[in-house]
Amino acid sequence: MSENKTPQLDDRSPWVIDTRELGRHAGLSRALKRSVPVETPLGVPDVITIEAGSELELDLLLESVVEGVLVSGTAKATAKGTCARCLDPLTEEVEVEVQELFAYPGSATEETTDEDEIPRLVDDKIDLEPIVRDAIVLALPLAPLCTEDCAGLCTECGVKWADLEPGHGHEKIDPRWAALVERFDENAGEKPAQGPAEQA
Repeated sequence: MSENKTPQLDDRSPWVIDTRELGRHAGLSRALKRSVPVETPLGVPDVITIEAGSELELDLLLESVVEGVLVSGTAKATAKGTCARCLDPLTEEVEVEVQELFAYPGSATEETTDEDEIPRLVDDKIDLEPIVRDAIVLALPLAPLCTEDCAGLCTECGVKWADLEPGHGHEKIDPRWAALVERFDENAGEKPAQGPAEQA
């Protein structure tokens, strides 16, 4: 039998669920709906995160099976970030599917798998935080967009394309001619000299 090194779970945590009412009788189930607070941001800072202080909405089913307690359902949260193309702030609703087996101590599953491969029940309690956190983080986009067709920014002036007039563009001058063009622009602003006839 593998040595159980799992730390005791904190009953005060909203993530910790007591499963004793399932009684280890295969086929029994319990619905679980609750909001849990996010204590540390989830995601990639300055890209997209679920902010600390926000809420995660859990809609789960706990089922007693032969090897443990099967948890399945959804987790929802609101993520905030920055559009990867235009850099505008964005808000995105994230919903993920969650499914995980928590093994009973002494079960065949517990005996034949490493502790980091499958979670265990501890004193008939389960900790939902690791599985929900991992599912949410993996679902967050690496390059979030404010809209699917966001055109981004003009590479020349840095203004958002959506805010520019149709046909916006920048004239590109060959650097070899740049000095001549600059001199031409200077001369164009000078008042032309008057001829003899004009001076009379």
